[in-house]
Amino acid sequence: MSRMDWAGLMRVGLGGLRLTPDQFWALTPAELALMLGEPEGGQAMDRAALNDLIAAYPDATEGTSE
Repeated sequence: MSRMDWAGLMRVGLGGLRLTPDQFWALTPAELALMLGEPEGGQAMDRAALNDLIAAYPDATEGTSE
């Protein structure tokens, strides 16, 4: 997983986009990406990434309290 450049994002959000701190922190990553001109939708997840996600967050099995 890549690290977020929070300092850079805050500079763009607060300085370039002139958002207030409350507005900046209320945005979802998708909303911020759209405001920064990123293409809509991003990249589709491939099967390998889906399998990694399933392995990292398995569904609760019968008989568990999750």
